[in-house]
Order: sequence, then structure tokens, then C-alpha cells
Amino acid sequence: MPPPPHRDLRNLVHKLGANARPSQQKTALATIAGLVCDPENLVAIANAGAIPPLVRLMGHGSPADVQRDAAGTLGVLAASRENAAKIAAAGAIPPLVQVLRSGASIEAQEAAAGALSNLARSAENAVAIAAAGGIPPLMQLIASRSPARAQATATGALAALARIPEIAGTVAAAGAVPPLVQLLGAGPPEMVQSNAAMVLMHLAWVAEIATTIAAAGAIPPLVQLLLGPGSEAKSFASLH
Repeated sequence: MPPPPHRDLRNLVHKLGANARPSQQKTALATIAGLVCDPENLVAIANAGAIPPLVRLMGHGSPADVQRDAAGTLGVLAASRENAAKIAAAGAIPPLVQVLRSGASIEAQEAAAGALSNLARSAENAVAIAAAGGIPPLMQLIASRSPARAQATATGALAALARIPEIAGTVAAAGAVPPLVQLLGAGPPEMVQSNAAMVLMHLAWVAEIATTIAAAGAIPPLVQLLLGPGSEAKSFASLH
């Protein structure tokens, strides 16, 4: 979907503002969420000033669908490295962690996890996410009876964080290893298994954590992943 003319895009972003009616905000948010599906629109939308109001719309008291769409739109915008820096500078990380921790719906929490995953591609942002308390709520999504898609998103975010050596110890200290090992077993979809194996791969670069991973019983399910039919999970299991 091509972006509207610059002036129309500015008007659309204006309707996300605090002075707009809730119905206007929802309509504008839905339109922008559609526009970000085209990668060519990402920089134009950010340059039109969409990021600050999107951050505000994640705040406490926003309806579940608004939190979900605001976090999801920020997550897609964060696929651009330039936008990711702007999103972090706009103060998005603490409210994203808050939605992840106590969002109005599991879909909002999943969207926040996805946004944090994209932001964590920057080492500076990853450190900020860990400092804001992002690891425990990601663990809750993994350890709870969350839908598989939410577990896949949360494990993907943890993988992005765990690749930073100074964060790996925090992830392990949060009790990540046992539930991650459990996700390697039969039952979870392939994407969940792949992401769990990837987190363990990053953690295993720290010798002490590698010992913990082995003691948690990770080796048999990793071997099973290697011996199973061709899958993405095998490529990560083979690195342990």
C-alpha cells in the first residue's frame, strides 16, 4: 500500500494525538498499521511523527486492541534500524515492557514482545530492555500456557537479548534454562523449538551456563532435534 501524500500522512498522524476522539484514533491507527505492511512506507511514517503518539497509545488505560495495534505498529517500524533508534529515543522501551508485563490482552503482550525483539537487534537497546525489566515478563510468556505464537515471539525476543554476553547471565539467572529445555521436547511447534534452541545456543557460550544447560537435560532433546526430519530447529541444535 503506497503512502498517502505527505500532508495527508501528517493529518493521519495528527488523529493519533491526545486531542483526537477515540474513534478517530482507532481509525488512524488501523490505517497506519496497514501502511507499515509495505517496507517502503516505514521511514515516511516515522518522519511524519507517528512514533511519539504510538508510544503514548500503549499507556495504561488504553483498550486492548489499541495497545496491540500500537505495539505491533512500533514493532514493524522497528524493522528499520533508523526507526528503531527513534523508537528507543522516544522512550518506547519502558511502556513496551509494561504492556508485556500486564497488557490488556495476550495479543497485546505478544505484540510488545515482537517490538522488543526487533529493538533488541541493537546492543544498546537490548541492554536498555534488560535494565527496564523485560526479561521476567518474557519468561512468563514462555513458562505459562500461552498460545504457541506468543511463545515463539517471546523466545525470539529472548534470543535477541541473550546474544549480548552481559545479558546472557541475567537471562539464565531469571530461570530461563529449564522452561527452554522443556520447549525443545515433543509438542511445541517448530518455530518455538527453533527459538528455544537459539536462546540456549547463545547462553551456552558462557561456560557456567553451558554446564547448567547440560544438567537441565538439554542434550537428549537437542539430539532428537538433530536426528529428526529436516527442520530449522536442527541448525540451531547442531551448534550446541
